[in-house]
Amino acid sequence: MTLALDGRVMLPVADPDDAERTAKALAPYLGSESTVVIVNVIEKGGGSIDKAPIGRRKEYAEEMFERARAPLSEVETTLETETFFGTDIVETIFEQAESDEIDAVVFMPRKSNRLAELLTGSVARRMVKEASVPVVTLPQSP
Repeated sequence: MTLALDGRVMLPVADPDDAERTAKALAPYLGSESTVVIVNVIEKGGGSIDKAPIGRRKEYAEEMFERARAPLSEVETTLETETFFGTDIVETIFEQAESDEIDAVVFMPRKSNRLAELLTGSVARRMVKEASVPVVTLPQSP
C-alpha cells in the first residue's frame, strides 16, 4: 500500500538538520495536489526571559525553512512557511493546524536520551497522544 498526502500537510521542524531530514523523508509521499506548510514554533517563556532574542530565533527559523525547501523543490507541490509563537510547542502546532484547516501533521521523531524524555516528556509522544488532526509519523531514514 502506498501512502499519498494530497491535501494540506503541516511539517513542524525543530532545527536545520531535522528540517532537511524530515523533508527528505516526506518528499516521496507528496504529489501535485499537496501543499506543505513548513512550521517552526518559537517557544516563549510564558512570563520568564526568552531563551534567545526573537530576531535571532526568526533568522534560525528561516534557516530551517531553507533546509526543508531543498529536498521538496524536486517535488511538484506547493510550499508555505509559518513561524508561530507559543508556550507549549505541541499545543501550538495543533491549534494552528485546526485553524489553518490542515489535513495531517507529519513528522519524524528525533532520537533522544531516555532520561531527558522521562524528565521533560517526549514531544513525539505528545504529538501522537494529543493529536486533534491526523498525524503521520515518517520512518527513520537508514
